[in-house]
Amino acid sequence: MAAHPARTAVGDSGHRVPQRVSPGPFAQRLAAFRQGLNETGTIEGQNVAIEYRWAEGQYDQLPALASDLVGRRVVVIVAYTDAAALAAKAATTTIPIVFLSGDDPVKLGLVKSLARPTENLTGVSWFGVDLVPKQLSLLHELVPNAAVIALLVDLNVPDAASRAGEVQAAARALGLQLVVLNVRTANDIDVAFASLAREQVSALIVGAGGFLVSRRDQIIALAARNAIPTIYGFREYSADGSLISYGNDIADAFRRAGVYTGRILKGDKPADLPVDRTTKFELVINLKTLKTLGLSLPLGLQQRADGVIE
Repeated sequence: MAAHPARTAVGDSGHRVPQRVSPGPFAQRLAAFRQGLNETGTIEGQNVAIEYRWAEGQYDQLPALASDLVGRRVVVIVAYTDAAALAAKAATTTIPIVFLSGDDPVKLGLVKSLARPTENLTGVSWFGVDLVPKQLSLLHELVPNAAVIALLVDLNVPDAASRAGEVQAAARALGLQLVVLNVRTANDIDVAFASLAREQVSALIVGAGGFLVSRRDQIIALAARNAIPTIYGFREYSADGSLISYGNDIADAFRRAGVYTGRILKGDKPADLPVDRTTKFELVINLKTLKTLGLSLPLGLQQRADGVIE
């Protein structure tokens, strides 16, 4: 996504959407982003115009999309994912970039310091990839008889494969077997679910990544069809029918990114805006799906839940 004083551009990772076309599974996040813009007095259609670029799950398209925005001389580029942020950083050293990162922005090389970002980048990070071991623990608590649990990994996410090793260690500590299912495309997701019975998988963790979010409906439908208890990273999944979700308040992260974008449009420099870290976590359980799967809700989980969907 990108912007000028009258035009900002937003670069993303899920689908390419011409301006004015619905962003589908990202609609709630964009609404939160606009809310953050509004808090700074920046209103789309009044004093800022937003152009959207979506990669349709084809991450190799991100460099070209970023270069296109740079060529249009936008004032700010907003990158929804780590891959999009890295592409934007490679495309320009002068246009301000506001990123939304699910990983460690320093480790990824986006910035040298969270407190003092360098050059033209700043943003919001929720360190979502670090939450997967906690999600494993919650899923084990909810489905204690599941001895084999699968992890769906989005290989489009930088460093995703190596992060799976940390989850393997957490699984061994709980006495569980972890099956890692790597995906890059929608067809890979179908193939992964087809392997669940063969691998004797009894529960599933859906990992982080903009591509997996863009395939939310597909994943939820396959989990229901296969009667697989599944935990996800964001409330959006539970609201759409998934069993359980645990992760950062993603809407709040996008709102904060909108605030930073508005401040930059008003003259603030990225280097003067420390990388913002979201600290709000949500545990949400869908009781209807719980009943459909024939599971009971442990009292401890019920008491810790931030939201319960009837």
